[in-house]
Parts: sequence; structure tokens; C-alpha cells
Amino acid sequence: IADAVDITSGSKYFSLHLSQFGPYRLDYSRTGRHLLVGGKKGHVACIGWQTKDLMCEMNVMETVNDVKWLHTEAMFAVAQKRWLYIYDSKGVELHCVKKFNDVLRMQFLPYHFLLATASATGFLQYLDVSVGKEVAAICTKMGRLDVMAQNPHNAVIHLGHPNGTISLWSPNQKEPLVKMLCHRGAVRSLTVDKTGTYMVTSGLDRKLKVYDIRAFKPLHSCFLPAGASCLSLSQRGLLSAATGDIVQVFQNILGSSPVSKPYMAHHLRGQIWGLAYCPFEDVLGIGHGEGFTSMIVPGAGEPNFDALDTNPYRSYEQRQEWEVKALLEKVQPELIGLHPEQLSKVDQTSFEQRHKEQVEALGFDPLAKDKFKPKTKKKGRSSAGAIEKRKRKVAHEDQRDEIRQSVQERTEREKELKEKSNEKKLGNKSTLDRFRK
Repeated sequence: IADAVDITSGSKYFSLHLSQFGPYRLDYSRTGRHLLVGGKKGHVACIGWQTKDLMCEMNVMETVNDVKWLHTEAMFAVAQKRWLYIYDSKGVELHCVKKFNDVLRMQFLPYHFLLATASATGFLQYLDVSVGKEVAAICTKMGRLDVMAQNPHNAVIHLGHPNGTISLWSPNQKEPLVKMLCHRGAVRSLTVDKTGTYMVTSGLDRKLKVYDIRAFKPLHSCFLPAGASCLSLSQRGLLSAATGDIVQVFQNILGSSPVSKPYMAHHLRGQIWGLAYCPFEDVLGIGHGEGFTSMIVPGAGEPNFDALDTNPYRSYEQRQEWEVKALLEKVQPELIGLHPEQLSKVDQTSFEQRHKEQVEALGFDPLAKDKFKPKTKKKGRSSAGAIEKRKRKVAHEDQRDEIRQSVQERTEREKELKEKSNEKKLGNKSTLDRFRK
């Protein structure tokens, strides 16, 4: 493919031979311009992968379990053997978060400024990176958490467990929102598409399954001879599955049609440890035991980008402007739930129940209309008869409103009945009716 395409596209296929500190995990920034790689033996590097500029490179002298960009390419998080560390793009250590220990996997929620971490001790923790505070720490009681994905539509975290179940979590609840049995063996990898409709999972039973998250039902499944250790979905719905040292790319996997033969396959030299599609580019990044490979996958990237949200061509000043706006528009973690469309609706039943409880607690209805109290007037105009006359006048006005409303409803009802009767009459009419006297 690299030989057949133009020079610019061909340069997107390259390999970094880093056999000393592998295997490698990777992450692309939201704009798709920067790449972050982390080797298990401590090697961490930030690269402007299109220009091949090295932003920073270091060895943390400790095991690295996962790496993740934060809201911009100026900061990234590294899950090291003991604690979670935050570095800037020059490699300077900004924070060491000792509350987050033994972290295995991470996901960043960009609109909430939350870094979600899954640890070896079975804890799911949320860190608000805008203020540096821990938002929630949930003990899942499910053992080691090394399979993690996020739903980009509603910011719900999906966790895979050794007993074959997948649980969905929100920082507002200590219990899982949904718990579903997906495989007969342990879950090895999972991924969710950008619309939040489909979830693809793979397990030790060597099955690849596609689920509809709206109904929590499996759509179809297929058998992979070696099973899939890593999964990744592109913006246009292409699925890449890593089986040992081979990457297979499947087309049209989402939907009701069964899984067909792979669209593409690529053989690598080392065991694959990480997969990620580059946003807005037809590129698949593969982290393996021998380093990193950037592979061209035609039709993977979304060609149209939202310049107000993720602009790949933004300048330094535009990035600063965007960061301020994003912080002002930050979504609170309390709003994370399975159905985000319900946020704009009024829960009528709970409102009525709360109103009833309020009336019982206070002993009166706070929403009821206050009784009319006439003001005292001077020069003999506040005599008992004048006050009574004013009270009666207001009472008559209230009665008039009620009568007016009831009359309006009655006229509307009569109008509807008349229209219905006219329709019936027209329906039974024949052409010979005009000759009748």
C-alpha cells in the first residue's frame, strides 16, 4: 500500500525498532498529531509522528503499565509500577499521585476532565485533572482490572473481568450500572464505537462478539483460531484485532451482518501489546515487543473534523483559547449516566412525590396561591365595607378565569365532535344525494 500511494501518505507507514524496552503501549492525542509510547521496561517517548519530531524521551527506571494523553498534548499520565505520575510534554514530572497505586489501565474523559484508572487491587478511581482531586474511588470486588474501555457517547466506563462478565460504571454509584455475562472464559479485550451503540469483546473462549449496548444483546459472534488479545475501533467503524503477532482488520463488523473475512492482515515480529487508530488519519498504530509500527488502513479515519473541538491544525494560541473554553464548559461527574438524553427532561413523578413530602413536612403547601390581603388606605377608604368589596372583586376575577377556561375547553370539545360527525357524514355520502329534495 505504501508503494502505491503518494509520498505524503506513504510516509505514514514506518516502524520504530525498540527491542530493548518493549513491549509497548501507545496513545494518540485527540487531534491525531502527537503519539505517546510507553515500554514495559520504563521507556516513555512523545513524538510528533507526522513530522517525526521527538518532543521528549526518558526512562522512568520502573515498570510502565499504561500511558495516556490528558486534555491537550502538553500533559500526559504514566501508570508506573507503584504510583500514577503526570508529566508535561518536555518530560518534566509535574505530579506523583500516591492515592492511585498499582494502576494497570487508564481512560481519559475529555469533556469531564476525568482520568479513570483501573488497578490490580480491584479499585476503579477517578481523578479530576483540572483541580487535581480524587472524585470517586470504587471497590469493584472483581479482582484484578486489566481490561478497560470507555463509551465516548455517555462517558460510562466498561470493565472486563476474569469470570467472563463486563460491568458498566459511573462515578456516582458504588454498584455497577449494568453487569452482563459475555464470555465463557475471562475477557481479554473490549472496545466501544464512538456513537456508543456497539461494543466488541474478545475472551479466552476465542470468540469475538458484537453487542448492541442499547438492548444489551449480542448481534453476532465469530470464532478466531488464536483469540484476540487487543481490539480497537476506528472512527469509520473498522475493527482491528491482534492475535499473537498478527493484526487483522475487519470491515462492516458493526450491525446485523455476520463477520466476514478480514479486510487486511499484517504480520509483525513481536507480540502485540497495544492497538490504536489515529483520529482523522487512515493510520493504525501498533505497539509490540520489537517497538512500534504505523500501518496504513484505507478508509479508517474520519475526513471531517470539528475545528471548534479537535482541530489538528490549531496554533499554540488557539490551543490556549480552546483550553479555557473547555474548562468553562466542563461537564460535572454527577451527570455521567447510561442515558444522557434524559438530563433535559423533567421527572414528573419524582417532582410530585417531592412536593407531597414537602407539604407533609412543612404543614402547608409552599406552591399554593396566597390569599388576597387588601392594603390599608387612608381618608376613610379602608372601612370594613370597602375592604369586603375589594375582596369580593378579586374573588370574582378568579372565578371569571376558571369559568373562561372551562368554557374554552367545552367549545374545543364541541368543535372536535362536530368535525368528527362531519367526516362521518362525508364518508357515507353518495353521488346521487344531490338529486334528493
